[in-house]
Amino acid sequence: MKKKLFGLIAITAIILAFSFSNPTERYFEIAKNLDIFATLFKEVNALYVDEVNPNKLVRTGIDAMLGSLDPYTNYIPEDEVEDFRTMNTGQYGGIGAVTREIGNRTIITMLMEGYGAQKGGLKIGDEVLKIDNIELSKLSREESSQLMKGQVGTPVSLTIKRVGESQPIKLDFKREKIKLSNVPYFGMVGKDVALIQLSDFTPDAAKEVKSALIILKDQGAKSVILDLRGNPGGLLIEAVNITNIFLPKGKMVVSTKGKIPENNLNYETLNNPIDTEIPVAVLINRNSASASEIVAGTLQDYDRGLIIGEKSYGKGLVQVSRQLSYNSQLKITTAKYYTPTGRCIQVLDYGHRREDGSVGSIPDSLKKAFKTTNGRKVFDGGGIDPDIKTEALEAHALTQVLFEKGYLFDYATQYTLKRNTPVDIKSFQITDEDYQQFVIWMKDKNYNYKSYMEYELQQFTEEVKKEKYFMELKTQLDQINSRIAESKKNELMLYKDEIKIVLEEEIVSRYYLERGAIESGFKYDNDVKKAVELLHSNDQYKKLLGIQ
Repeated sequence: MKKKLFGLIAITAIILAFSFSNPTERYFEIAKNLDIFATLFKEVNALYVDEVNPNKLVRTGIDAMLGSLDPYTNYIPEDEVEDFRTMNTGQYGGIGAVTREIGNRTIITMLMEGYGAQKGGLKIGDEVLKIDNIELSKLSREESSQLMKGQVGTPVSLTIKRVGESQPIKLDFKREKIKLSNVPYFGMVGKDVALIQLSDFTPDAAKEVKSALIILKDQGAKSVILDLRGNPGGLLIEAVNITNIFLPKGKMVVSTKGKIPENNLNYETLNNPIDTEIPVAVLINRNSASASEIVAGTLQDYDRGLIIGEKSYGKGLVQVSRQLSYNSQLKITTAKYYTPTGRCIQVLDYGHRREDGSVGSIPDSLKKAFKTTNGRKVFDGGGIDPDIKTEALEAHALTQVLFEKGYLFDYATQYTLKRNTPVDIKSFQITDEDYQQFVIWMKDKNYNYKSYMEYELQQFTEEVKKEKYFMELKTQLDQINSRIAESKKNELMLYKDEIKIVLEEEIVSRYYLERGAIESGFKYDNDVKKAVELLHSNDQYKKLLGIQ
């Protein structure tokens, strides 16, 4: 225990040392505070009225300390390192199956194409009962996940319950090296318009995008949509290499600036591009962050492509990982990054917290204007502003609860059980008769929820009570509540179009896995439709980019 304690104190010392501009002058403060921490920990451990868990207590202290910096500086203990490595490399040992907890069931929700789970007979919709004869009902979510993964080459067996089968089925697999694809989909979305969906920036992301573009150009692509929506980022160097696909060699992509001179770096394109002329549209949304914003911001700065969608997340910080004692790691923010024009798109100012500890956005009055290559005005301090703004379609609370409770998933499983013939991805749509069968199937299901309007009305009612107007307005409030309750009786039909989209994606995924689910949604995707429209209009495309 003492060794662990001193190890944690050493970690704290390293972090604190980097927190001061002059370590020599601050040495006494560091030593004093470490001594206070050690003696305080000793006294609490010895005297507190109840037994305390030393590991948990120190972990709470570390998390609180790092939490006062920014959300991206994190301590990763030994038992979480493997998940951290998987997130950064996109690789792990397993069978290529994705599971999800639905109620008290562990369900196979996706199979990775070409890996053991698919080849070994596992199906989407299977409920996992046992892993290596250990019942999942006796394990936590984390424990069952660890059992599924493991060393490459080792065997693992799953006992599953399958819809339509009376008895459990036991399937045997051998774990293999699973590589999560950075590009889950690429294909043609118009006669000559290609789409490449990039979901991560783990190793080989640029190679995957490059390979996809070459294939699509051979298929007749004259323009390309790069879909970065929902991409949280990843490796900075992969972002640099992806922009290099569309930009000439020797172009500045991003610079980083930190407290330590070694972190002040410039990243330029180092290779010959694939195509510097092909029209490009980049799709982003509020969840496009970090490396995604580097790609979008760089292409925007050089007027190399149109940015379509919502304002991006606004993460302009760079992290590196450092090895610590006892096989633990520290992920720490070391620098801010800047696009070629000099923009830092960090939206929250963690260096200047309010008195209550909260963090505010950089005000518009402090945002600076920059000029793109063609003279268009762009701004820093708040994510990447799209050239063409679109409205995101928010899922209604009903659709969300139907998804979370697994009703849409379960119905899709039963729907495909009765239909062995694969559907056509692009043209498949649920008929009104099919949807009516879903409504009937839902009659005995419990899916109570509060709509946004009900929450607002509840808050309004509470305010009315505080202001002593409740009795005066009670009749009107009761009438509104009654109308809402009446409308909810017909809600499955009211939100039919929205629910059908999710159902169709679930159904198509049973035949064509992730690729099918993605492609089936294109016919409803307004961002994709807008991108295709602009890429087909060369004059409009050039005008928006300021090309003379």
